[in-house]
Amino acid sequence: MSDLRKKSCQSCEAIGQRFTQKEINTHMKMIDNGWHYDTQQRLIMRHFQFKDHFEAIAFVNAVAWISHGENHHPNIVVGYADCTVSYNTHALDGMTENDFICASKVDALIHVSE
Repeated sequence: MSDLRKKSCQSCEAIGQRFTQKEINTHMKMIDNGWHYDTQQRLIMRHFQFKDHFEAIAFVNAVAWISHGENHHPNIVVGYADCTVSYNTHALDGMTENDFICASKVDALIHVSE
């Protein structure tokens, strides 16, 4: 289990500034390989595939539960049996540990169902 899953998100004011590229690279190694970093949009994203719409929506609801608890919210695009989740810290226009904490917790949802 990633140490990130044990952490909680901080308020944007407490963080101060966004990650450097070196910090992003270090944290990318702490989450599953399914996540990709988009340098232009300054966000991490991952596409998830499910067997049907019900599973996709159940997953989205679980992500929403995590987001609510962490007070850090992703962008989610939902299709019939898939969705794409992306994180960045909007207030700082870039990546922070909050994004990786939430990504790690979302990864745990997938591992529970395997």
